[in-house]
Amino acid sequence: MVLQHRQLSLLALGLAAAAPAAFAQTHKPGSFEDGGNTLVSGMMLFLGNAEKLYILDKSEANPTQIDGHPAMGSVYDIASRTATPMLVQSNTFCASGMHLPNGSYITLGGNGAIGPGGNIGNVPYPGGGSGEYDTVFGDYDGTLAIRVLNPCTDADNMDDPSCQWFDNSTVLHMQKQRWYSAAEALGDGSVAIIGGFVNGGYINRNYPNVDPASEGGAAESTYEFYPSKGDAQVMQFMIDTSGLNAYALTYLMPSGQMLVQANVSTMLWEPLTNVEHRLPDMPDGIVRVYPASGANAMLPLTPANNYTPTVLFCGGSDMPDEAWGNYSWPFINTWDYPASSKCHSITPEPADGSTDIDYVADDDIPLSGRSMGQFIILPDGTMLLLNGGANGTAGYSTQTLQTPSYSDMAYGMSLCSGPQGQPALYDPRKPLGSRWSTTGFDTSSIARLYHSSAMLLPDGSVFIAGSNPNVDVNTSTVFPTTYQAEIFYPSYFAATTRPVATGIPSTISYGGPSFDLTISASSYSGSANDAAANTTVVIQRGGFTTHGMNMGQRLLQLNNTFTVNRDGSYTLHVSQAPPNANLFQPGPAMLFVVVDGIPSNGTFLTVGNGQFGTQPIAAVADLPASVLLDGAAGTGSNTVNTPNSGASTSHTVLIAAIVAAVAAVGIIGAIFGIILAKRRRAAAQAASSSAAGYPLVHGQDDPSMMSWNASNVSVNTPPPFSPYHDGPGGRGAQSEVEFDPYYQNVPRMSTSNAQRPF
Repeated sequence: MVLQHRQLSLLALGLAAAAPAAFAQTHKPGSFEDGGNTLVSGMMLFLGNAEKLYILDKSEANPTQIDGHPAMGSVYDIASRTATPMLVQSNTFCASGMHLPNGSYITLGGNGAIGPGGNIGNVPYPGGGSGEYDTVFGDYDGTLAIRVLNPCTDADNMDDPSCQWFDNSTVLHMQKQRWYSAAEALGDGSVAIIGGFVNGGYINRNYPNVDPASEGGAAESTYEFYPSKGDAQVMQFMIDTSGLNAYALTYLMPSGQMLVQANVSTMLWEPLTNVEHRLPDMPDGIVRVYPASGANAMLPLTPANNYTPTVLFCGGSDMPDEAWGNYSWPFINTWDYPASSKCHSITPEPADGSTDIDYVADDDIPLSGRSMGQFIILPDGTMLLLNGGANGTAGYSTQTLQTPSYSDMAYGMSLCSGPQGQPALYDPRKPLGSRWSTTGFDTSSIARLYHSSAMLLPDGSVFIAGSNPNVDVNTSTVFPTTYQAEIFYPSYFAATTRPVATGIPSTISYGGPSFDLTISASSYSGSANDAAANTTVVIQRGGFTTHGMNMGQRLLQLNNTFTVNRDGSYTLHVSQAPPNANLFQPGPAMLFVVVDGIPSNGTFLTVGNGQFGTQPIAAVADLPASVLLDGAAGTGSNTVNTPNSGASTSHTVLIAAIVAAVAAVGIIGAIFGIILAKRRRAAAQAASSSAAGYPLVHGQDDPSMMSWNASNVSVNTPPPFSPYHDGPGGRGAQSEVEFDPYYQNVPRMSTSNAQRPF
């Protein structure tokens, strides 16, 4: 195996314990800060360790060069907010990715070699259908690639080959060419790789769709595994969902079955036997996969819900089937079509064993619908919705069936409009009707549309990057290629101090003996009994993110009891992960201790044994009963909420400030503090109501309000090369126009450009 061949070491996990004193913070809650320049547009991200975040782009004319060619990758230093280019050999355009048990990451597939303007690489395969290499951009064909990275820290030599991408398809590659494939880890650490395009297009079909299995050689309806479990096999579900099944949405269930959602269809799939169990369709005809790109995530797995997975889907698009068009472009002006605001959840394996499984309507997204929104699970158990647009879809094009001229395209190549710059927070613990909030959240002035991404950082902030609905670098169009990163600070950054835990292990097992953590008295203020009762311990990973998805993202709360100590500290007695590797697949994770909704810094560790294969399972050790101690108190400046108060908010922190003022200066000071708090709350509410996103008029932008526009915007320049012109036969194929579903001179549906009613 290549991992052994390259002698990829295990991650340097088990970081040094934090100082015993709680640390102060100064970031404004609900705000965006400058995250620096990513050097390549952040189409794909993953957090490698506590120091480094890795960024991947497609092959394009990025101004940053490496080895004499435009860079496709970079490594971002979290502390300094600076990026360094990394060499990536093959075109990573719209790849998938996943963690491995030892903490390494893989990226899977991509596009053929591409040169300037999106042209096929100038060293094509025989027949000219796709590019093997391009001498200008220096990229190789990436459609078969399996790239491996072992994340490193500043303690390592970052220039050493062991800290760089391994990207050599003559040594390591998939069985099938895949672009926009899905990836999901199994309980043994192996990765299921599902579907994808063979070559590119807006959606994965011709129209009319007479060949759903292969689309004339352009679609891939099989699945395979890394490491291999045998030959690639046909998945009937990928044939049945033909057209709208790129980046299928996948979630491993406790039984080892996998929830798979594509087009409007849903199933539970047995990966090892290829048995499909169909579930009800997505309600209201809403598409959530690319390019509708609805936000989706598994809700936190907790003792309270018996670790029963529920998956939430929000936004996307309910465009009629014909409107989606074909490989080349949509058949309507998508930017005029409002995205869906609806949310639905499904619990595929109910804890009571019932078989009456269906989608359940949830609260709508506030303010407007959203395509290309992205959920980031926060350590406090809430879910932050970021990025995306109010209208249209992902993807880009030089035309639609209704707008055949690029010079008439309203937003350049973008098929989306109405950027949604204000985040929204979803709390699954709150009652239906009150789960969403935007209170106290600023609105970013940077449009984050197609090819934008986000990732949770170890301090609980959220890194945001990318947006590039363009075939090649374009910094002067309406929605330009974006290199500017931002960091968003959730509401819990209103706390003046953050909790600190000692005793964090370097590994978490599936069952087995419990472990103890100590929370210092300086981590909180007020009653130690209340603080301990409101403390949770969670493990989570942000996954591999691209196209509004975080592949592999999960949060699991570990069970715990506590003992309060006389000095105000308290000891948490913490269970290992439940004895089922399907709940939280083996690999890297961060552990957070959350005191009344305020998280500690995350500490990296390994879940499982760090190896592929069946994970060791042990019985769950009994935890001792919790022990209270009246009179014990914290010495920090934060107070705690009552046990059922939910996540910390700016309102919570204001109350905490008032209580602290009472302790410090007495009743008079408290009254003064209350008056100030009311004024601040009123100001925050006024700011929130005035920052309710970008103005929309009947599903369209008001162009005069586009504060993100470059001063020299032009959408009337000569059209670039078609973004989706490639040969369907792929590597070594002869160019055959009659089987090329996105060759520009081939009729897709009819020769008429007349607008169609929808």
